[in-house]
Amino acid sequence: MRIAITRQISPAINQCELTHIARETIDYKRACAQHKQYEDALRSLGIDIISLEAEPALPDSVFVEDVALVLDECAIMLNPGASSRRPEVASVEKALAPYRDVFRIRPPGTVDGGDILRVGKTVYVGLSSRSTENAIEQIKAILEPRNYEVRAVNVTGCLHLKSAVTRVSENTLLINPGWVSKGDFPGMQFIEVDPAEPYAANAVLVDGTLIYPSSFSKTRAKLERAGINMLIVDADELAKAEGAVTCCSLIFEF
Repeated sequence: MRIAITRQISPAINQCELTHIARETIDYKRACAQHKQYEDALRSLGIDIISLEAEPALPDSVFVEDVALVLDECAIMLNPGASSRRPEVASVEKALAPYRDVFRIRPPGTVDGGDILRVGKTVYVGLSSRSTENAIEQIKAILEPRNYEVRAVNVTGCLHLKSAVTRVSENTLLINPGWVSKGDFPGMQFIEVDPAEPYAANAVLVDGTLIYPSSFSKTRAKLERAGINMLIVDADELAKAEGAVTCCSLIFEF
């Protein structure tokens, strides 16, 4: 059984944290409609949705991925880099607790889930404005006894590691090489985003199907030529909150 934890969009979404992009007005109703389309896409792939209620006082709380890392063996509740986001952790931990043993990242370490990319038993963690070496050492202490390798990756020019690179097939990463180095991912194959679409590297891979945003037609064409099976969703409103499709769910098996 596969489960995705999602959360409805806060009506305060226009007060979201921003780091690398200019603030634009987010159409709340349109964002909610797009989020429903995203949840429906997950359901169409056989995933059961646990949809948490919106948090009116937490503008970024739709981005549930940033507060937890869920693996087969355990869940790690993270300590987000933006202090305004730390109150998001408790409700997600409550939702995860029936399914996983829970560990926690403690201060002074900070890390966002958007900076964590898992490929098999390798966990890549981005060193970004939100995630620190101290947090990576804590993740290593939890995961290395469970036979994971944890690798730090330098990230420049974007918010999170998964703004720059995500997995699109078993051995292939979609990457913006201007923001992260291919050399940090030995043994992998790569598809580069179209240079005109720097934010096009974020996608959700579920059982050989890629949930991918409709906004990036040039990169989408590259993926099609590579034989990648895609399910296209509209996600441009939450992109104004520096969010992407991976950010909006925590997917795991039970």
